[in-house]
Amino acid sequence: MEGTVVAVVVVAVLALLVLRSGMKVVNQVERGVVFRFGRARPGFRQPGITFLIPFADRMRKVNVQVATMPVPTQEGITKDNVSVKVDAVVYFRVTDPVRAAIEVQDYVFAVGQVAQSSLRSIIGKSDLDDLLTDRERLHEGLALMIDSPAAGWGVHIDRVEIKDVQLPESLKRSMSRQAEAERERRARVITADGEFQAAQQLANASRIMSDTPEAMQLRLLQTVVEVAAEKNSTLVMPFPVELLRYFDRAAQHLGGAAPASAGSAQEAAAPAVPAQEAVVPVTPRPAAEGREAPVATAPEPAVEQGPASAELP
Repeated sequence: MEGTVVAVVVVAVLALLVLRSGMKVVNQVERGVVFRFGRARPGFRQPGITFLIPFADRMRKVNVQVATMPVPTQEGITKDNVSVKVDAVVYFRVTDPVRAAIEVQDYVFAVGQVAQSSLRSIIGKSDLDDLLTDRERLHEGLALMIDSPAAGWGVHIDRVEIKDVQLPESLKRSMSRQAEAERERRARVITADGEFQAAQQLANASRIMSDTPEAMQLRLLQTVVEVAAEKNSTLVMPFPVELLRYFDRAAQHLGGAAPASAGSAQEAAAPAVPAQEAVVPVTPRPAAEGREAPVATAPEPAVEQGPASAELP
């Protein structure tokens, strides 16, 4: 009786060990590919607990998460004969675990090698400007080149991105000089355009002020206000040129009228009187010894004056 109980216990323990060896757990991020006597079973095992036939089945777990694989720096010559170094990154995931486990020995290594060769190929087919500016198109081309062989391995390429483009130092200096020259050209064009617009506005303003002189006075007062707003102890007040012109015209008008009126009044008030000359005899005196005789001088002619003229206004 005791021997039977011991045998049952032994059999139960062996059965538990066999069941334990055949029970496997598949994680959520994995899929299980079962090989029975070396042949792959159709389909794959879902996440959770799965049972295998002991000593007959063998399961390989395949990760189906999106994998990130950096592509080592690749050196190449672009289409316009510029030596560059480019590195990239590839995002891929397994869509068919059975094919990924059977068709390729190591799909991660295979995808990395295809990515490197495709990156060198895309460098040789592109210009330097495309590598620096038009990267989206290059990303799509790289993804298509890598995804073409990877599709047969049950791998899907989600995205390929170029991380960095390393240029020679001489080329960097040339590009920096070109950029500086371009910025200087734009600055000069903008400055010239501003001067042209300012000249047009000043011409329009001058035409308006020439038509309305009052505008110049208003502008002058505004300038005085702006200058006075600053903390200056001296205020320079320009004299209006229009006021000088007004005084000049007034002086010319008065100066031409006053002399003419005064002359006509004198002629009307004082009648013409003929002048009479009086002859006075001069008797010479004998000159003293040693002295010169004085020179006789004739008196000035007496001019009769007429009646007093009226006082001019």
